[in-house]
Amino acid sequence: MPPKELKLCSDMLSTSISNLGAEMQYLRTVAGDDVLWNGDPAFWTGRAPVLFPIVGRAPGDEVAVGDHHAPMSQHGFARRNEFTLEKHTATSCRHILCASPATRAVYPFDFELQITHELIGNALNVGTRVINKSDRVMPFGFGYHPAFQWPLPNTNGATHFVSLASNKNPDQQPLSDGLLQQGVVSGPFKNGILEITDEIFANDALVFPNGSDALRYGPKEGPVLSFEFYNLPDLALWRPLGAPFLCIEPWHGTAALVGDGPQISDRPNSISLPPSEAITFGYSVTVDMR
Repeated sequence: MPPKELKLCSDMLSTSISNLGAEMQYLRTVAGDDVLWNGDPAFWTGRAPVLFPIVGRAPGDEVAVGDHHAPMSQHGFARRNEFTLEKHTATSCRHILCASPATRAVYPFDFELQITHELIGNALNVGTRVINKSDRVMPFGFGYHPAFQWPLPNTNGATHFVSLASNKNPDQQPLSDGLLQQGVVSGPFKNGILEITDEIFANDALVFPNGSDALRYGPKEGPVLSFEFYNLPDLALWRPLGAPFLCIEPWHGTAALVGDGPQISDRPNSISLPPSEAITFGYSVTVDMR
């Protein structure tokens, strides 16, 4: 049986959310312009997966919590699990994933992961609440992985840029076989602006630890997507060679460091959530197709 989807509509946007991974399937303007990647398997089947309880790869694709060791593939298991639709209106919905025997076998915690999508005019707001229902501290990483069309509709081949609101040039931490190398290098931003080309992704994704910032994506003039992030200090940009999309990924936590072990708590910017407590994350994207 195919995953169920729920359609949301505002006066300016529409979207559809699948119960598989609580993943957005499209983001479309009232004029019919699609700004989200369509999941073509020729490049990448994802569209906007949620990353939990790890972001990126683990050494040998194995994680550990204390003495508990288990295999875990890149970006964790939430994106492969069926969420339950808890509530919805015409413009918003909330999906929930709770711990199960299958999740406890690899991640020995009781948790609740709540994902909310809401359309307000020409903006999409995505929020997440993670609740630790266990009796001990729960380490994890969390992130969003949405992919947007490159180039955006109606841009007529114009060069696209990612522009940081702060005009800063965050340091980059290169990847090696999916793991972060030790130490940072100067990043490719110049005065907070990065031109999107094939060449900048020749060595995999660009990861900017503690480099997250409100940003704009698109040409210097014309259609643009504007992003704001909440409690997501890390930023990654990813575009496979020749792919017609760009992933703009705000995270709290990153891949493990080269040479480190499998403990989730040792990963950069890992969260340690006390028992019975909750933490929230979120991002918004405003679509301007002027």
